[in-house]
Amino acid sequence: MSQPDIIKDFPRVPAAIVAQAAQYQPAIFSDIAGRRGALHGRIAALRPRMKLAGPAFTVEVRPGDNLMIHAALALARPGDVLVIDGKGDQTAALMGTIMMTACRQLGLAGVVIDGAVRDSLEIDEMDFPVFSVGTNPNGPTKQVGGRIGHPISVGGVTVNPGDFIIGDGDGLVVVEREKIESLLPLAAHKVAAEAKRIAQIKEGNTSASWLTASLVAAGVLKAGETL
Repeated sequence: MSQPDIIKDFPRVPAAIVAQAAQYQPAIFSDIAGRRGALHGRIAALRPRMKLAGPAFTVEVRPGDNLMIHAALALARPGDVLVIDGKGDQTAALMGTIMMTACRQLGLAGVVIDGAVRDSLEIDEMDFPVFSVGTNPNGPTKQVGGRIGHPISVGGVTVNPGDFIIGDGDGLVVVEREKIESLLPLAAHKVAAEAKRIAQIKEGNTSASWLTASLVAAGVLKAGETL
């Protein structure tokens, strides 16, 4: 039995878990999750200072058409991040000031679009977190169906509805909804380990303890040799 194009409800990462996870950088989650889950760098913050974190509210549209994004705004919940598969299209903006104002009024945590936006200066002034492939002054059509609440591909990564997504000036990382809570202790440990290493470097210990063994394994050095 096929599912409807619009799935109105789905499990989400709990708000308490989002709040805990939001304190870490996307890079931390990528490292502890096996260096995977990072969206392609073509999808970047509209301004480097912008950050977001929350459960993904997934939307799939046809290139240059935002009909289903309007439908999504009628269904998304406060704290959600709109994650939109716009097919990487840059010939027309899928969202601008009016829709972003609605997103902020609805309490959404931000917008991620594998596609273009417009009115970037006004969005900058709003200080609403937006990640996109870029900008284009062309407006979209509102004529073609799509899907809401289904798994989508954004920036080369599968995003399921309700998954955890986090972004900053480095880019975006997605973590499976069922997995994010278990990664929180690992994230805390990673941050502590990095802080310790940075302190060691500042004290003059700049050499990486693993480097020689890795160079031998790569065949650059022979066993017993050192730099």
